[in-house]
Amino acid sequence: MQASDAELIGQIRAGDKSAYQGLVERHSRSVFRLAYRITGNEGDSEDVVQESLLRAYRNLDRFDERASFGTWLQRIAANYSLDLVRKRKHVADVGGELPDLADPAPRPDRLLASVRIRERLAIGMQTLSVQERSAFVLRHFEGQSIPEISLALEIGESAAKHSVFRAVEKLRRYAFE
Repeated sequence: MQASDAELIGQIRAGDKSAYQGLVERHSRSVFRLAYRITGNEGDSEDVVQESLLRAYRNLDRFDERASFGTWLQRIAANYSLDLVRKRKHVADVGGELPDLADPAPRPDRLLASVRIRERLAIGMQTLSVQERSAFVLRHFEGQSIPEISLALEIGESAAKHSVFRAVEKLRRYAFE
């Protein structure tokens, strides 16, 4: 049976530094997914995973065990991803990450419509502010709640809700114009 995050953290705090590998294995894929959806770049996403896990390890003494380690780590990753996007001043195309809107056996006209919608959504994602894009990704790709988004982006719940709403409104305009 696998140890819980809390058990692994307890082991690390007790001096078993190798227990951190369990947290790395459990959370690195979700951190990569989050980072990729924010940065749109595989190399940046790998850097985010490494840096986020390192920051979490170095600051484990500040982790409040009443919170979820996964949410705390995603907050670190989201902040670092946002820093990278701001630093590089680019918002990359996320074309392959958008959901497939076509049915399993598409007719040619539906396939073409699906491709056009996907292209418009990708363009629309590029026009979102960093905060809107991050909030949208956390809500619609990662399935996080508004309070979790608020914590991850270090903004109020009302601001998180408005960021998701504005992103959805903007993307609707791009996808269905």
